[in-house]
Amino acid sequence: MSILAVGTVAFDSIETPFGSAERVLGGSGSYISLASRYFTDDVRLVGVVGNDFPDEYRQTLLDGGVDLEGLETNEEGKTFFWHGRYHYDMNERDTLETQLNVLEGFEPEIPDSYDDSEIICLGNLDPKVQRDVLRQVDDPEFVIADTMNFWIENTPDSLRKTLQLVDCLVINDSEARELADEPNLVTAADIIRDMGPETLIIKKGEHGALLFTDSQVFSAPAYPLEDIQDPTGAGDAFAGGLAGHLVRAKSFDQESLRRAVVYGSVMASFVVEAFGPNRLLNLDPIDISERAQSFRDLAAIPTLVPVGKQPA
Repeated sequence: MSILAVGTVAFDSIETPFGSAERVLGGSGSYISLASRYFTDDVRLVGVVGNDFPDEYRQTLLDGGVDLEGLETNEEGKTFFWHGRYHYDMNERDTLETQLNVLEGFEPEIPDSYDDSEIICLGNLDPKVQRDVLRQVDDPEFVIADTMNFWIENTPDSLRKTLQLVDCLVINDSEARELADEPNLVTAADIIRDMGPETLIIKKGEHGALLFTDSQVFSAPAYPLEDIQDPTGAGDAFAGGLAGHLVRAKSFDQESLRRAVVYGSVMASFVVEAFGPNRLLNLDPIDISERAQSFRDLAAIPTLVPVGKQPA
């Protein structure tokens, strides 16, 4: 099975309390692709870069096995650029500068060879652009989408149209509350799922992630890390790991979704250990498997003794 990742390919300049990095490879499309490629050999990237995008970064994606036929180069503009500063609470950040550059007015054109993509992973883009992508592919088996507060606040009607076409929405807890206009996450999940996506995943940063489906709610823990350098791209790597496992499982049942959430959390946990996507460039599959087992151990609950009885 194949994954089509549609999102930004960018330069990021990042400041955290633990260091900084200048103009590293970034963007939702980059992180989704580099995370998901550990699970499948067929990862296809659609995005746009400018005339300043270096061959080194292009080669980084190619060396990762990412198909770049859908990566457009606009020779008349510059690559999307984001500069941000994180605080000690890594859930808080300040955007210092955003240059849309070639991303402004970008209208993705899906290559014919991508028409049969089976899992579509839509990074955080204008909801209209997300719908335009879906109109160009032939009946994908599963559509995963991300969004953010900007689109929730500024294009609510367009976002609702997109959600009707999505199988799985992945957002954080503040976005879920705003989208549903409801402070309680369980109630908010019901409201959002009524908008279209049968599956909803709410990311809670250092507190893990919640999976909501028709039948159950599943909670995955966050991995306790001693060394956190840069959370940029962690949410997109989560989506990549999620899509990657679903491709490998060739199933979208409850068990597969639960495991996919764990693998998404695994890939996100690696990303935050270094600046930019560096940790995604040289992982050993054994590292991924061992950390996934650690997540399973974290979530394990010992056999409980009924109230009123003494432990054996």
